[in-house]
Amino acid sequence: MQPVPGDRGLPLLGDALAAGTLPIEFLQSRLQTYGPVSWMRVFAMPIVLALGPDATQEVLTDSDHVFSQQGQEFFAGRFFNRGLMFLDFAEHRLHRRIMQEAFTRQRLGGYLRSMDTISRAAAAGLNDEEMLVFPYLKRTLLDIATVAFMGDEPGPQSDLMGKAFIQCLHAATAVIRFPVPGLRWWAGVRGRRKLERFFHSNIDARRKSGGDNLFAALCRARDEEGNQFTDDDAVNHMIFLMSAATDTSAAAATATLYQLALHPEWQDRVRAESADIGDGRLDLDALDRMQALGMVINEAMRLVAPVPVIFRKALRATSIQGCFVPADTMVAVAPLLNHYWPGLWTDPRTFDPERFSDARREDRAHRLAFVPFGAGAHKCIGMHFATVVVKVLIHHLLRDRRIEMRSGYSLEWDMTALPAPIDDVPMCVRRINRSYENITATR
Repeated sequence: MQPVPGDRGLPLLGDALAAGTLPIEFLQSRLQTYGPVSWMRVFAMPIVLALGPDATQEVLTDSDHVFSQQGQEFFAGRFFNRGLMFLDFAEHRLHRRIMQEAFTRQRLGGYLRSMDTISRAAAAGLNDEEMLVFPYLKRTLLDIATVAFMGDEPGPQSDLMGKAFIQCLHAATAVIRFPVPGLRWWAGVRGRRKLERFFHSNIDARRKSGGDNLFAALCRARDEEGNQFTDDDAVNHMIFLMSAATDTSAAAATATLYQLALHPEWQDRVRAESADIGDGRLDLDALDRMQALGMVINEAMRLVAPVPVIFRKALRATSIQGCFVPADTMVAVAPLLNHYWPGLWTDPRTFDPERFSDARREDRAHRLAFVPFGAGAHKCIGMHFATVVVKVLIHHLLRDRRIEMRSGYSLEWDMTALPAPIDDVPMCVRRINRSYENITATR
């Protein structure tokens, strides 16, 4: 086996600054300099980069159970302790099997009712003026998660929870990783405690209820062998799922609306689909017919991967693409780079939703060409929930409105944790003729 090439980067920082500020350029530079496998340093930590669809597949499929979720746990495990993403192997399979009962198509249809009601009301409250897209989406998604996941009505409690989730997410990438008052890690520890207290105080009521919300479903769910979650299991999974449902979905919806504002011809196509579906209650079959919107969402997630980098830890000595990787090595794969991989995508920096059409399906050029929700055993269990909620949000927002960018505005992303815009993403909202008679869109 070959040794892994690489370098130490800058003194003290290593490659932390370049990787955090220009991720796609940094990854492409590493690939060009060292090939698909190289080592780098982030502050004092050495990390092996496994780049490209073949290397990603080797790590994430992990048929030999070499690559552990301990890689993810190092960064965020303190704040999302024992969430599904942080479990390994047999324990992960058991928890996923139980949790799958909360994400069946039937249950998704139940969650859709609250998604539809809340998204419709949020859009109805908009005026013909400039709106701040990211806070609007975060607020609406948190309200949806509060109702669909917990069975509660939105209110002051959901605001406090939203703040606690943000504190936990920001703490995961803290440089100073012990609780100094006023700093990120300290705030994350306090946020986690608040969330634990809240969910533990509600478990008994949810377990006895007949509600169809996610929390109640997790408290009652059993697999075919009768296994069910402990109280701590249910709390840990709820904290992780609530955060994932709001943060990754907000990024995907923001990226989608930004591209629709830049490309009015696609906005018209999406609006035409909404016109065909009409003003009635949405169901899953109606969402399945939103093919243009589905392609735009996929293309937006290709350009801005909801999870740009995934970490693992090698439990024992192994190899990646013929390069020797010692035991206890931190390994990172980059779905973001796969989404720009030459030879898999036509003009990968160009917005082109048709690449996901049945006639082209560039996302099938390689099994891991398109990795918005991870891959392998840990592929996101809520990926269908995320796609549904983004479709519902955008359907109600664009059904009788046009969105436009402020002149000269360009969206920039903070990629140090999950993607988030560096500002609130201002857009102009204009109500249009509800008759739809003048829409000229290519179906």
